[in-house]
Amino acid sequence: VQLVESGGGLVQPGGSLRLSCAASGFTFSGYAMSGYRQAPGKERELVAGISNTGGSANYSDSMKGRFTISRDNDKNTVYLQLNSLKPEDTAVYYCSARNSFFRYWGQGTQVTVSS
Repeated sequence: VQLVESGGGLVQPGGSLRLSCAASGFTFSGYAMSGYRQAPGKERELVAGISNTGGSANYSDSMKGRFTISRDNDKNTVYLQLNSLKPEDTAVYYCSARNSFFRYWGQGTQVTVSS
């Protein structure tokens, strides 16, 4: 099982990034996917989640309207579009796959918002 995040980097406040998470080793379409983040000295927090079919999504209140989660089950990939980024969005962003029995985590990708 692998979840490989990419797309992180350094961006100025107000900028955008598109994070990708490529999955392999399990039946991707059978798993709900989520994005989490962890800032230095803080607990890991949920950013957004999307159902296994992509038919429904949910967002943390503080990120609603700025971030969008989507998935392509043909490509076994989930995407997190980050817009209007703020310095407080600086964190390591993780993707996670979950079904009734298992949860998998990626290794994370660093997002730094700074001028």
